[in-house]
Amino acid sequence: MSQAVCMGAMMTCSFGAAPSALMVLPVNRTMAGGPPMANIMDNKPMVNILPFGVCTSPANPTVASMIPVPPPGVIKPQPCVPCTVAPWVPGAPTVLVGNMPALTSSCKLMCNWGGVISITLPGQFTVQTP
Repeated sequence: MSQAVCMGAMMTCSFGAAPSALMVLPVNRTMAGGPPMANIMDNKPMVNILPFGVCTSPANPTVASMIPVPPPGVIKPQPCVPCTVAPWVPGAPTVLVGNMPALTSSCKLMCNWGGVISITLPGQFTVQTP
């Protein structure tokens, strides 16, 4: 069983330099031990997914533009601006939050720049999902 994820959950990105907190708006009116519970569609950049400090992904255009042309190119980290368009996967299909599967601590979110965003702390420790 996984933990249900809620507002304030801590996340990390494989190309980010710092952790970030998940922001969940209370529009679904479902609480998990107090804070609003998240679903797989809580993936909006700069609304739900805040920056992870700086980005080191060479697929990120701002990072790629700073890599010197003659090899060996050294990656210079640039400010992170998450680019997440797909929902979190896989979710908990047996638990619905706002008619969408609930977000669990085992879910992953893919950034268009190649990063994998994962949950490190779910924001609460009392509600579990199957």
